[in-house]
Amino acid sequence: MNEIQSPPLQNPVDAGDVKLPYFDYLLSLLKDGNEAVERSFGRHVHWGYWERPESAELSTADFEQAAENLSQQVCLAGNVDNGQNVLDVGCGFGGTVAYINDHFIDMKLVGLNLDERQLIRARERVLPVGENSIQFQQGNACELPFADTFFDVVLAVECIFHFPDREQFFKEAWRVLRPGGYMALSDFVPRAAVAPLMRIKLPEPLKTSFYGADNKMCSAQHYRRLAKKTQFDLHVSRDITANTLPTYPYIKQLARQQTDAPKMAKLETAAIEWLSRFRLVNYYIYGFHKPV
Repeated sequence: MNEIQSPPLQNPVDAGDVKLPYFDYLLSLLKDGNEAVERSFGRHVHWGYWERPESAELSTADFEQAAENLSQQVCLAGNVDNGQNVLDVGCGFGGTVAYINDHFIDMKLVGLNLDERQLIRARERVLPVGENSIQFQQGNACELPFADTFFDVVLAVECIFHFPDREQFFKEAWRVLRPGGYMALSDFVPRAAVAPLMRIKLPEPLKTSFYGADNKMCSAQHYRRLAKKTQFDLHVSRDITANTLPTYPYIKQLARQQTDAPKMAKLETAAIEWLSRFRLVNYYIYGFHKPV
């Protein structure tokens, strides 16, 4: 494989500039050695996927596997295979990179994240297996610090709503993908009727919620237009809302075990659950193909 061509970042982002209260709280619990939190969110920081949600056990081991399953489903949408160069944007603690590292060979894996604190943990815990190579790099999803047409696959697991501009990310993903490459992502997608409500600008004190500032949602119709505008072919569009619903009772169960769980966290999680159960916001996996 070729070496990754990534120019050094001129202005690395200080962790203090990244407003992610849920990661602040999560990192503090992990630092305190909270075993249940370590197993639930110490590798993956996203919702779970159950093939048969009605059979969810809601145990720590059950959720741990469900989180791994979600990464697997996104990788399937991205046609991840042996011998590829794969970029995971918004990689968190490196869970999806770790999944690929464990299940594929001869891989060149790169995780990118704006928050250096998350990358420090990823570098410590996600080590290459066999002939695989792994690199975790700080950077902006809308200004990917990599050469053109280097990657076979670009992934973004449950993080695109944090990116400043979806269209710019799509353009950057197109640029770094080789012809014939794939991009896959998972996202919370509002129904067209409620999508305008998701774009209402909140007062300054409410802008930074527990799950972070600038949580921008866009509808399925917008994703189709965005794919067409950036020349991607949309080849996977899966509504997996039902498969993710056991996440909510599990998170509530986990929160009850914490003595200092923030009230805003409980309120926002309950709101997302209500929107999901009434199918006003759905959880989708998308796969996009860059034509040859």
